Amino acid sequence: MAIYVNLDVMMAKRHIGAGDLAERVGITPANLSILKNNKAKAIRFSTLEAICRELECQPGDILEYRDEAI
Repeated sequence: MAIYVNLDVMMAKRHIGAGDLAERVGITPANLSILKNNKAKAIRFSTLEAICRELECQPGDILEYRDEAI
């Protein structure tokens, strides 16, 4: 997949742990782990919005497109 989730980078910049972020966002730590490890096939806009609110960032700070043909 050409979309990568850089959630761990933003979490490190904001000094917030996975368990704390999951609780604040309202998702399970397991689901947050799936996102962090690029295993997710989709993300709800409401979840993305909540993550951006808690991390005080933009969706582009978390999601990245990489052309796999290069």
